[in-house]
Amino acid sequence: MSPIDRRLLIHMNWVLLGLAALLFLLGVLNLYSASGYRLEEGMSVSSFYQKQLIWGLMGFAGMLTFMLFDYRHLKTIAWPLFWITVLLLLAVPFAGKTIYGARRWLDLGFFNFQPSELAKITILVIGAKILSRDSQPLNFTKLAYVVGVGLVPAGMVILQPDLGSGLNILLILGGMILYRGLTARVFKTMAVALPCLIPVGWFFLHDYQKRRIVSFMNPASDPLGAGYHIIQSEIAIGSGRFWGKGFLGGTQSQLRFLPEKHTDFAIAVFGEEWGFVGAISLLTIFCVFLHQIVVTAREAKDLFGSFLAAGVFFYFFWQILINMGMVLGLMPVVGIPLPFISYGGSATVVNFCLIGLVLNVSMRRYVFKQG
Repeated sequence: MSPIDRRLLIHMNWVLLGLAALLFLLGVLNLYSASGYRLEEGMSVSSFYQKQLIWGLMGFAGMLTFMLFDYRHLKTIAWPLFWITVLLLLAVPFAGKTIYGARRWLDLGFFNFQPSELAKITILVIGAKILSRDSQPLNFTKLAYVVGVGLVPAGMVILQPDLGSGLNILLILGGMILYRGLTARVFKTMAVALPCLIPVGWFFLHDYQKRRIVSFMNPASDPLGAGYHIIQSEIAIGSGRFWGKGFLGGTQSQLRFLPEKHTDFAIAVFGEEWGFVGAISLLTIFCVFLHQIVVTAREAKDLFGSFLAAGVFFYFFWQILINMGMVLGLMPVVGIPLPFISYGGSATVVNFCLIGLVLNVSMRRYVFKQG
């Protein structure tokens, strides 16, 4: 191994890598418990957590791939990646596969690929390229340009319809914009305009999305319909009390009361079995995990690397915040999974690839000159 290779490994954020592996293993164990019954016709009980292990191996390979090259090369492929993503999103309405009543996946034969997950990586790369051109706060012109670029994939995802992923793309870009900074005039204008524009979005929502928001405000208004998920999730978490019911001991999950327990509501299974102590421990792991990404963003050698790491931070931060808030009944149900804990092939691979991107930035912060 050459000296430069040794330096790369020495400077890699090993704590972040270890925490990502720990979260994934906890997710697999939780999925094993959640798979206590037949979830889909033709799919065996064990196939969910076994498939998650396969996705994890694929994600690990993707992570290694994202670590091998100099991350600054992503600047040159940012726009090609953007247009490839747009084409894949355009293909979804025509050639997409319908799962759970929504057409969001492309059938690749051995793998159902969700282009909206690629869109999250794309917005990170293109956002970092645009925002790293200089370090000055954004004025109205620059802000409009950045937001306009982000609205293209986000709007296409929302129209699938996938409101959760579309909003997540915008939130990632919004976090990166705040990380870059706004002029005082722009910030004051946005602080006034955004709260006024949010209610307008109500008229563009589908009926089922409106029902979810209404049920969030009052789950008891439709306890067997739109409010069922929130009610059962709160019951499951509350029944875990302080110490939990133990591994495989959850009644709400094992007796099929808790819906989507392997995906969006996976944390409810964890909370029921491990209680308040387990849930706080998991939240602490996530907090340390996010802090390590912040450390990498702060210590990055150049602006592009710093914005890449910051984008990855906001990618994980918003998903963790929204999913946990949703499961606790503090936010409407929008279908955003919990990273590394929820089941999902595309999401798992993307999660590990983004960790590889942050590790890439951390490895090269002392080796290459700023450029």
